[in-house]
Amino acid sequence: MSRKTPAQWLLSHHSGFNPGENANFEFKRKDRKTKTIAISSGKGGVGKTSVAIKMAKMLVDRGEKVLLIDCDYNLSNTAVKLGIPLDSKFYDLFVNNIEFSEAVYKDGNFHLLSACNGNIDLFERSVGIENLIVDILETHKDEYDSIILDCPAGLNKEVAVLNTYCDYRFVVITPDRSSITDSYSLIKVLEQRHSLKSFHLIFNKISGKKQYERLTETFLKTSAHYLDCRLKVLGGIPYFNEQVDDFDRELLKVAGSNIHKSFNKVMTRFSEEDNGNSFTDTPYFFQESLASVKPEQEVHSI
Repeated sequence: MSRKTPAQWLLSHHSGFNPGENANFEFKRKDRKTKTIAISSGKGGVGKTSVAIKMAKMLVDRGEKVLLIDCDYNLSNTAVKLGIPLDSKFYDLFVNNIEFSEAVYKDGNFHLLSACNGNIDLFERSVGIENLIVDILETHKDEYDSIILDCPAGLNKEVAVLNTYCDYRFVVITPDRSSITDSYSLIKVLEQRHSLKSFHLIFNKISGKKQYERLTETFLKTSAHYLDCRLKVLGGIPYFNEQVDDFDRELLKVAGSNIHKSFNKVMTRFSEEDNGNSFTDTPYFFQESLASVKPEQEVHSI
């Protein structure tokens, strides 16, 4: 039997993926240097893309070479948020087979593969975006310290496959009921249908300590009761009572803002784990004044 490519293998098993039962899952090596991170959300409008950009930029600031891939193949927002001119290079990579290096926007150690915006020909094709992205990851992973996938909002085959491939899965959640419900549903399907057992949570647009405590407690307890997975809360980002564009400008500031400080704590907490250390006992929350709150929990469901 011929050995399938990583993308072919993943796609053929996405409906019932269990890495423990598939000997061909060779490309998920434990010793792989590059870390791959899928950033998802149960619904749109929660700040997922902004979080993905901020994470990429902060990893670059910490000395890493980072590739950010916008996986929403025809409704790309990363370039818009970064003020980069829109182009058709993703389409040319997919259809016209241009070189990967030609399709990537480069700013020092920050590289971006931005998708398309309303490309009619791409819309009318049977895209298989997850196939392309997994092949890109396998081909170019050794060129980067981290590769971040800004997954489309919601849940579909592409989101499931990309989350299955990655080393880490981040879910961005806001306090509204739709986001909470859809995020739980996303994790549930990935856990029960794809045997994914570990997720990192970032709570965005949090208005205060009590709301943060109530939200994390409810989400963790519900998940622990019904799901067999481990959830790690990385922290919360404060609500910024301005338009979305103003929030993005505030979030993407190099330093100084409360939002930046909060996200720096989130990233420090994740870096501790990625370096093989246990989570610090120091609470990581969205304001220094909340230092008396209990540390985030790790839930091991039974």
